[in-house]
Amino acid sequence: MAIILKSQSERAKIRETGRIIATIFAELRKAVQPGITTAEIDQLTIEALKRYGAKSSSLGYHGYPSSLCTSVNEEVVHGIPGKRMLKEGDIITLDLAASYNGWHADSAITVPVGTVAPAVQRLLQVTEEALYRGIAAARAGKRLNDIGRAVYRHVTAAGFSVVRHYSGHGVGRSMHEDPQVLNYVEPGYPGPRLKSGMVIAIEPMVILGDEETRVLEDGWTVVSADGTYTAHFEHTVAILEGEAEVLTLG
Repeated sequence: MAIILKSQSERAKIRETGRIIATIFAELRKAVQPGITTAEIDQLTIEALKRYGAKSSSLGYHGYPSSLCTSVNEEVVHGIPGKRMLKEGDIITLDLAASYNGWHADSAITVPVGTVAPAVQRLLQVTEEALYRGIAAARAGKRLNDIGRAVYRHVTAAGFSVVRHYSGHGVGRSMHEDPQVLNYVEPGYPGPRLKSGMVIAIEPMVILGDEETRVLEDGWTVVSADGTYTAHFEHTVAILEGEAEVLTLG
């Protein structure tokens, strides 16, 4: 495992990228309405990235065909934008990794389409809370597992399931760097100690029902095996001696 620590100036460059992502998300939130297709959301993202001088990190990554991931309802991650039209009561996860001047940042939000069922609204709330529980546990001197423990405890206490096959990661000159950031505790593996200068993406993925997932025939889209709704929130954060700094805020 080769964890690359970032200097203050390097973290500032990642923060620039993170602010662009946050600004694009603010635009996309307004666009998420019944009747819009996921392909139209992707096109809005392409136009915004061009406007801000940034590039999609996912486009072409291992052959991924789009500029962001749009995962609807039972889709956990890596949903490919297309003809699917959003309707009242849906939820959609927008997962955008981008680079600006060679530095990457990664973030995700799950957005309700109009009014959603109370259980689904609770799912969104708990997943976002779990993200911030993980961020609160991310500080120099603690173990990587402390992040996963904070996320897992909050999610399972609410009666939901944590996705185990996908995780967070380091971020910097590449979209994916060491270390892997789990959303649960791996028995017997506390993980490395967190050090000031580490930059990681923390990203709880939570299922309303059972934790099992499967991949669709497109080779990318991951769905809940039982077809229940899923939520996903993510921030890129810098580990510091005190509280971690969230780098993907507007």
